[in-house]
Amino acid sequence: MGRGRILVAGGGGIAAYKLPELVRALRGAGHEVRCMLTPAAANFVSALSLGAVSGAPVRQSLLDPGEEGEIGHIELADWADLIVVAPATADLMARMAQGLADDLVTTVLLASRAPVLIAPAMNVHMWEHAATQANLAVLEARGIARVGPEAGELACGWEGLGRMADPETIADEAERLLGAKSLAGERVLITAGGTREPIDAVRAITNRSSGKMGYALAAEAAARGAEVVLVSAPTALRCPAGVRRVSVQTALEMHAAVRDEIAEVGVAICCAAVADFRPAQASERKIKKEDLAPGEGLLLELVPNPDILAEISRDRGARVVVGFAAESHDVVAAARRKLARKGCDLLVANDISREDAGFETDENAVLLVSPTGDVEELPLLPKREVARRVLDRVAKLRDTHGETESS
Repeated sequence: MGRGRILVAGGGGIAAYKLPELVRALRGAGHEVRCMLTPAAANFVSALSLGAVSGAPVRQSLLDPGEEGEIGHIELADWADLIVVAPATADLMARMAQGLADDLVTTVLLASRAPVLIAPAMNVHMWEHAATQANLAVLEARGIARVGPEAGELACGWEGLGRMADPETIADEAERLLGAKSLAGERVLITAGGTREPIDAVRAITNRSSGKMGYALAAEAAARGAEVVLVSAPTALRCPAGVRRVSVQTALEMHAAVRDEIAEVGVAICCAAVADFRPAQASERKIKKEDLAPGEGLLLELVPNPDILAEISRDRGARVVVGFAAESHDVVAAARRKLARKGCDLLVANDISREDAGFETDENAVLLVSPTGDVEELPLLPKREVARRVLDRVAKLRDTHGETESS
């Protein structure tokens, strides 16, 4: 799903030093990557390093006798499924807008029919200048996609818009542009992360969920063309490109956010680790040990939280609903019982007793359990690949639901 040939065109800005990281992210997503550099870019990143991480020679010259005997710039232009221009400097954007072809990069861009994604990077005043904004408008009117720039401290010492987007953000947007649009036109709601139930002004009941699985699902769903709403408990993860995040803290807040969003949703994936219970009364002040009698313990009265997955499943209609289960033993039996209780279309279960999978890791080994009792066991895979497998099943379930509704 979404694998393609990506040509990375490096512009001559300080942010070019991030290009090896971008190439690694793109290749890690399964894409074939080649690189080309403007003459100025070669001052900031070496062709040797890019060749090493891409696994292919790096092109720098339009008039390279070894390449142009075969009209190499046309071969590059025809090869690419997507061209990523990063960093897209003010100068490079201006030459693109004017349709110039005075070096390898601009010539390939002019000759290629592939979609183009630019990641601008420059001084904040250069970015805000009317000429740059006019050039940007020309490029966007031609259908060129953009990611960034971001605000922050710039290499020149100024602060503001002008930082190139993070390589992972650029890679996510490239994946979204290339993705097979199996969920195009679908609105997908995903919950992620571990909720926090306050005990007092300082302490809370929470869990070890990092949110990585839910965020991988959100990124993959966006790459497949879906409109994605990510209802997220606290996490350090960045929001994937093309995804709208609704941030919450507690199970009650997550429940309310889901209820606000669910009406127009065709697919709901409950991946969050939602606390089953919350303290009946949270103290507005920090509870101190000296406020207790010597040797006295602290008793918490816990009350149940709403069952978000069960509610969505009960009222789903034609909606596809997927649940997640973190189990420590008897995983298959426990997953089947949970699926029967919740009534969802698919349950994804993982064994949290494994040290190499589950919470706080980049890989997961899961079981896909269906209401018929069938179990598909996936090997240890990167969480993005698990997300692909889950969404493959979602697409099939959606088609099945559509046939049922029309019959």
